[in-house]
Amino acid sequence: MIILDGKAYAAELRAELKEKIDKLERKPGLAVIIVGEDPASRVYVRNKIKACEALGIRSYAYELPYDSTQKDVEDLLDSLGDNKDVDGVLLQLPLPKHLDSESAAKHIPVEKDVDGFSAQNLGLLMQHKENVVACTPAGVMKILEKAGIELTGKHAVVLGRSETVGKPMAMLLLNANATVTICHSKTRNLKEICRSADILVSAVGKVKFVTEDMVKDGAVVIDVGINRDENGKLCGDVDFEGVKDKTSYITPVPGGVGPMTVTMLMYNTYLSVCKE
Repeated sequence: MIILDGKAYAAELRAELKEKIDKLERKPGLAVIIVGEDPASRVYVRNKIKACEALGIRSYAYELPYDSTQKDVEDLLDSLGDNKDVDGVLLQLPLPKHLDSESAAKHIPVEKDVDGFSAQNLGLLMQHKENVVACTPAGVMKILEKAGIELTGKHAVVLGRSETVGKPMAMLLLNANATVTICHSKTRNLKEICRSADILVSAVGKVKFVTEDMVKDGAVVIDVGINRDENGKLCGDVDFEGVKDKTSYITPVPGGVGPMTVTMLMYNTYLSVCKE
């Protein structure tokens, strides 16, 4: 069993990325918008700003109050879309429940969509013409690549069908010539399907959902979940201690996919300047 060290992979990629950014005539600019006081979102935003500073990316943080209106958010997005100093725009999710994130996202120009969530970028992914890819699935693919894990002909099972992780993750694996099964809350015979996986990716957001009896011997297990257990301790979707000895490779939480997600956001921001 090998623990896939996302921190180490991320550090390696950031070093390569910094060299590329240092050679640019104009440094990229990333605007991050947060609405409300969600503690987890604030931590994520701080981490993104810190990563920008380390890489020489100009960062612009906008904090809007919880009671901001849809118009407040969309007007700000429109102004950032017109701002030539801003190359990437990220709207931190989740938004407060009274706001429509889908409507707001339409106000981010596709060329500044560093999250890779726009209909155009998702469509390019579907056509195997990947441009800007959602950061978490892109990070997972980088981990698999760095570890030298062969995907061609392998059976990959993705738990979760969200627009932000599950669906793009499945499409990236399919584009890499894996045979892909997507599972969700209505899937029958879930354990049997999971036990058939050469590569199991969990993105369901449920504490220790993946147990030892769901994993076949020698499987690669990628844990995308970020949860808190009953003691408030950070954990993933996978029962790490119960599962690890059955795997060939496994990602920990924390220190697995998370660091790669932020790194891929930085990479997408760099790409937004290169396309000019």
